Order: sequence, then structure tokens, then C-alpha cells
Amino acid sequence: MQHIRRLTKEVPPEKSPQEWKIPSPVIEGFHEVISPGKTGCEFAYMYRLNLTSGKEYVLDSGRLEMNVLLINGKSHIKSEKLEECMNKFDSFYIPGKTRVKIRALENCIFYIGAAECEGIGKEFFRKYIKDLPLGEIRQIHGNGVCERDVYFTLNPEVPASRLICGITFGRNGSWTSWPPHQHGEHLEEIYCYFGMPPPGFGMHIVYCNPGKPDEITVHIVKEGDVVAMPYGYHPTVAIPGVKNTYFWILAAKKLESRRYDLSEADRYYI
Repeated sequence: MQHIRRLTKEVPPEKSPQEWKIPSPVIEGFHEVISPGKTGCEFAYMYRLNLTSGKEYVLDSGRLEMNVLLINGKSHIKSEKLEECMNKFDSFYIPGKTRVKIRALENCIFYIGAAECEGIGKEFFRKYIKDLPLGEIRQIHGNGVCERDVYFTLNPEVPASRLICGITFGRNGSWTSWPPHQHGEHLEEIYCYFGMPPPGFGMHIVYCNPGKPDEITVHIVKEGDVVAMPYGYHPTVAIPGVKNTYFWILAAKKLESRRYDLSEADRYYI
């Protein structure tokens, strides 16, 4: 008797794709949103820091490396090696065992990607430059209704332990991360949505089997929503009048997997 190989990935119910979306907290303070044991991720972390104008917070990376993105507001940061004024979409990277004092000059929201630090990486600050020439940091991916701007806050050419991070700016009502791709063997990913206030929304799609649209999970996403992807194909799309915008966090499962060229596209949609 011939055995038929089942393609569908078996997932414990508590770690199924239906549980991968988490709204991030909007109240004051530092909040853990994604960490190992939540939503199936084993390597990727995501935090949110909300500070009202005049408030201060000391960010201590501990055993983690962190890439910190300011998505709203204005702030001042100071560590042993850095002192900068941050504006919207500016970012900084710190390795493990690093403390940064953050002072909000306006009401601020920070998204923070993190992973275990393996002793690789040095502090740096990155000023966001919208019209930066195309290259290692700013790129355009896709074309037509799938075209989007990608801005690396932590590009693979910069030494770090496990993280690669960036911002995706979709076009009006367009697809991002298309064609559908996955990289679950090598990297976990988290999408952190912003700039999409209700009633606007997008749709975040996850599925495991190539060319099987009847097996998808669809998450309605808006500003503040976070979706973890320990595996699976994950295209997204915005409704007309809305641009899909999100901070994405890639965490390599092995040091040698800290690469941006390990994704595998769904061959049925290329």
C-alpha cells in the first residue's frame, strides 16, 4: 500500500496561526508583546515602549540585542557610546549588556525587535532619510500593485548576532510581501503594524502549503497589531485608501542563517 505524505504542518492548538496576532498595549510603559513561548516563536522578541512627553525610561538589553525604532514622536537617547536626538523612523541598535536612557521630548511610541545576543554587534544610530539613494539600506521590492519601499533599520551587512530589521512602506491599497514567501527553516519573523488607524485596515495572510488558498488564516490588521510568523507563507494587502506599513523583525535560528536571501517563494504565485 502506498503511503501518502501529509503536507499540512501539525501545530499545537495554542501555537496555531489563529493565535499569532496580538494587539500591542497603548498604555504608558514598557511592554513585552512577543517572546519565546508565545505564538510559537522560539527566537524572536518584540517589545513596545510608550512614553508621554517629559517621561524617561532606561532600556537595559540584558542578554538580548535590540533594534529600536521610533514610530511616533521625538526623543533624546544617551548611552556610553551614543547621544542622539531621535525623530520619527530614526532607529538604533544595541548589543547585549547595554543601557540606554530615553527621554521623551514629545509623546513617543517605540517598537523594539530583539533576539539572543551572541557577542556580535556594536551600538549604532541610524537617521531615517526618506530619499536615501537605493542601495543596502533603502530598496524597492516588487512591481505594479506589489511595489513597496523597504528601509533597513538593521541590514545584514552590519554586524549583529541574529537580527535583521526594517520598515516596509506599501502603496495605496497594494500587496506587500508578494509573491508569498516563507523562511521558517532558517528565520522567524514578526510584523509590527503602524500608521493604519481605524477604520482603515489591512489583511495579513498565513498558510503552510504552496498553492493552497483554501487553507489560509487571515488576520485583520491595523495600527498597533503585531503578527508573529514562526513559519509559513505570509503575504499582506491593504484596503483601498490605506497603505500597509509595518516594522519587521527577522531572527535567525543559527548565526549562519542571519541572511536576507533565504526566503522561498510560493512557486504557484511567481
